[in-house]
Amino acid sequence: MKPFIRPLVAAMAAIALGQALDANAGEAEIRKNLASRIPQFANIDEITKAPMPGLYEVRVNGFDIFYTDEQGNFLLQGNLIDVKERRNLTEERVEKLSQVAFDKLPMKDAVTIVRGNGKRRLAIFADPNCGYCKQFERDMTKVDNITIKLFLYPVLGPDSVVKANNIWCAKDKGAAWNDWMQRGVVPPAVSCDTAALLRNREFGQKHNITGTPTLIFSDGTRAPGAIPAAQVEKQLASLD
Repeated sequence: MKPFIRPLVAAMAAIALGQALDANAGEAEIRKNLASRIPQFANIDEITKAPMPGLYEVRVNGFDIFYTDEQGNFLLQGNLIDVKERRNLTEERVEKLSQVAFDKLPMKDAVTIVRGNGKRRLAIFADPNCGYCKQFERDMTKVDNITIKLFLYPVLGPDSVVKANNIWCAKDKGAAWNDWMQRGVVPPAVSCDTAALLRNREFGQKHNITGTPTLIFSDGTRAPGAIPAAQVEKQLASLD
């Protein structure tokens, strides 16, 4: 290395180190001030610089996004909008955080339903007493050549748990699900090991699955709610 380059490299390294130390100091100050003033911020998941200069993103409880200044003296809750690009940056951030790698789903705890050649893949978290789920299931009969990984997710009350348990314990789980959701045939009472359903709820809580149905496509993107079959078909086609 030429002699005059060495001081320049050293100076650049010192600047980078100083910036890193400043960033760490800023994060520490934000954590300290917010925790001391707002008990709910005692356990902050992550602090990062927001796209807006002078603003920091504070993430708590997995997916709750707040914004603060570099000292943690002010706190904002709401959507950060890029008006030039017309993008909801907060919404995009939450969507990215909520993505679940399809191959990381606990498939052993799912009911497998195959239609046609089963080439395309979709995971669904659904409650057997969810009206939107029933509407979605009837609409989904229009979608063919798909393998559905159904995660029974009884979150709407004790009767949901009973029905989910009976569907899980049925000899043909997929048929019991379809009979109930599409035709109103109540699944008969059956007993078996239903620990899988408890694991489904734990998984859903960990990954912020707060409503049913929740769809997860093979690329990890998530769609909450009973979206139309045409929209499901469009999304699946984009992944072919």
